[in-house]
Amino acid sequence: MNITDVRIRKIGEEGKLKAIASFTIDDAFVVHDLRVIEGQNGLFIAMPSKKLSDGEYKDIAHPIRTETREAIRTAVLEAYAAVGEE
Repeated sequence: MNITDVRIRKIGEEGKLKAIASFTIDDAFVVHDLRVIEGQNGLFIAMPSKKLSDGEYKDIAHPIRTETREAIRTAVLEAYAAVGEE
Protein backbone atom coordinates (compact mmCIF):
# COMPACT_ATOMS: atom_id res chain seq x y z
CA MET A 1 0.00 0.00 0.00
CA ASN A 2 1.30 3.41 -0.97
CA ILE A 3 -0.25 6.65 0.15
CA THR A 4 -0.02 8.66 -3.04
CA ASP A 5 -1.77 11.89 -2.01
CA VAL A 6 -2.80 13.71 1.16
CA ARG A 7 -5.01 16.80 1.23
CA ILE A 8 -5.41 18.99 4.30
CA ARG A 9 -8.10 21.59 5.00
CA LYS A 10 -7.16 23.61 8.09
CA ILE A 11 -10.06 24.50 10.37
CA GLY A 12 -8.65 27.28 12.53
CA GLU A 13 -6.62 27.98 15.59
CA GLU A 14 -9.32 27.67 18.25
CA GLY A 15 -10.62 24.38 19.55
CA LYS A 16 -9.14 20.91 19.42
CA LEU A 17 -10.10 20.14 15.81
CA LYS A 18 -7.25 21.49 13.68
CA ALA A 19 -7.92 20.11 10.19
CA ILE A 20 -9.90 17.73 8.00
CA ALA A 21 -7.82 15.43 5.80
CA SER A 22 -8.22 13.06 2.87
CA PHE A 23 -5.70 10.52 1.64
CA THR A 24 -5.39 8.44 -1.52
CA ILE A 25 -4.08 4.88 -1.67
CA ASP A 26 -2.22 3.73 -4.81
CA ASP A 27 -3.82 6.49 -6.92
CA ALA A 28 -6.97 4.36 -6.81
CA PHE A 29 -8.90 4.73 -3.53
CA VAL A 30 -9.56 7.83 -1.43
CA VAL A 31 -10.67 8.17 2.18
CA HIS A 32 -12.22 11.51 3.19
CA ASP A 33 -12.98 13.18 6.51
CA LEU A 34 -10.10 12.16 8.76
CA ARG A 35 -9.78 14.64 11.57
CA VAL A 36 -6.52 16.09 12.89
CA ILE A 37 -7.09 16.73 16.59
CA GLU A 38 -4.96 18.37 19.29
CA GLY A 39 -4.89 16.02 22.29
CA GLN A 40 -3.15 16.12 25.65
CA ASN A 41 -0.11 14.36 24.14
CA GLY A 42 -0.01 16.28 20.85
CA LEU A 43 -1.68 15.82 17.49
CA PHE A 44 -3.46 12.63 16.48
CA ILE A 45 -5.79 11.56 13.70
CA ALA A 46 -9.33 10.23 14.03
CA MET A 47 -10.74 8.08 11.27
CA PRO A 48 -14.06 8.95 9.57
CA SER A 49 -17.00 8.01 11.78
CA LYS A 50 -20.74 8.36 12.14
CA LYS A 51 -22.86 9.04 15.20
CA LEU A 52 -25.14 6.17 16.20
CA SER A 53 -28.64 6.58 17.64
CA ASP A 54 -27.29 5.91 21.15
CA GLY A 55 -24.89 8.88 20.84
CA GLU A 56 -21.73 6.84 20.38
CA TYR A 57 -19.47 7.13 17.34
CA LYS A 58 -18.44 4.23 15.12
CA ASP A 59 -15.60 4.33 12.58
CA ILE A 60 -16.76 4.06 8.97
CA ALA A 61 -13.32 2.99 7.76
CA HIS A 62 -10.17 2.18 9.66
CA PRO A 63 -6.88 0.32 9.18
CA ILE A 64 -6.62 -3.17 10.62
CA ARG A 65 -2.84 -3.45 10.83
CA THR A 66 -0.70 -1.30 13.10
CA GLU A 67 1.77 -0.64 10.28
CA THR A 68 -1.00 0.68 8.05
CA ARG A 69 -2.37 2.94 10.79
CA GLU A 70 1.12 4.32 11.41
CA ALA A 71 1.72 4.97 7.70
CA ILE A 72 -1.55 6.91 7.47
CA ARG A 73 -0.88 8.83 10.67
CA THR A 74 2.63 9.78 9.55
CA ALA A 75 1.54 10.88 6.07
CA VAL A 76 -1.38 12.99 7.34
CA LEU A 77 0.56 14.67 10.16
CA GLU A 78 3.52 15.43 7.86
CA ALA A 79 1.13 17.01 5.34
CA TYR A 80 -0.51 18.99 8.15
CA ALA A 81 2.88 20.28 9.30
CA ALA A 82 3.80 21.25 5.73
CA VAL A 83 0.58 23.27 5.35
CA GLY A 84 1.39 25.06 8.61
CA GLU A 85 4.78 26.11 7.21
CA GLU A 86 3.31 27.74 4.10
